[in-house]
Amino acid sequence: MRISQLGFGASSLGGVFHSIREQEGIEAVSAALEGGINFIDVSPYYGHLKAETVLGKALKELPRDKYYLSTKVGRYGKDGVNLWDYSARRAKESVYESMERLHIDHIDLINVHDVEFADLRQVVEETLPALVELRQEGVVDHVGITDLQPENLRWVIEHSEEGTVESVLNFCHYCLNDDLLVEFLDFFEERGIGVINASPFSMGLLSTRGAPDWHPAPASLKEACARAAAYCEQQGYPIDKLAVQYSTCLNPRIASTLFSSASPANVRKNIAYVNEPIDPELVKKVQEIIGDQLRVRWKNS
Repeated sequence: MRISQLGFGASSLGGVFHSIREQEGIEAVSAALEGGINFIDVSPYYGHLKAETVLGKALKELPRDKYYLSTKVGRYGKDGVNLWDYSARRAKESVYESMERLHIDHIDLINVHDVEFADLRQVVEETLPALVELRQEGVVDHVGITDLQPENLRWVIEHSEEGTVESVLNFCHYCLNDDLLVEFLDFFEERGIGVINASPFSMGLLSTRGAPDWHPAPASLKEACARAAAYCEQQGYPIDKLAVQYSTCLNPRIASTLFSSASPANVRKNIAYVNEPIDPELVKKVQEIIGDQLRVRWKNS
């Protein structure tokens, strides 16, 4: 797949970060494609089916050859309760359920979602082989894995048959406050595995709005990023702009960076940011402000 430098993450369509107006969310998807984005990522977990449902309504109006679609298996939710099931049977069922919600007849990229919540051996021995079977049948085109912790991605690849995993999706580890993903690029490239980055705003840490209350980062990191955001605001250069530019423009070894928004205006704004030159001196200053909080990590939730 030749995917766009900036990708559309559909988690916001599920109201993951704040409530949305459904029609605006549908228009945001159209705005992404009109702006040159050709890669859309979603999951049944986002909004506990809502994101896929809303995205499906948007995709009904869009030509299938204008986008690549990525969704996931393994992580779900119902009635506000998070659920996990990495069994082969559930993985296959989930793929067909997702296609029905999304109104599509095949999935370009299917991922095992957040493998750290699974027994990694089950992912290797059961989940991935089930998805490979669907790949052989032509139901899905490509198979990948996602996780917050890049070490888990490496472990699964090391213990899987060559060619099983074709791509990885890692989030919050190639952004202004954390570039850990760079240390793993050689490993992925040597095995011909594509790399997708997500959350250039570090789940809200690097935004003018600030981190949401539920953000799992330690208070010291939140405070450092808030200081950096305030400094950018004083310079008339929103940290949102710098964050998305940093994640998309500086490392050609990363195939695409996903951001998420249910606002058409925000989608257009982020696309415009990517097409403008980055201020390297401001990057240096922001990282100096973040200081010893650079690469400070947290557990997934």
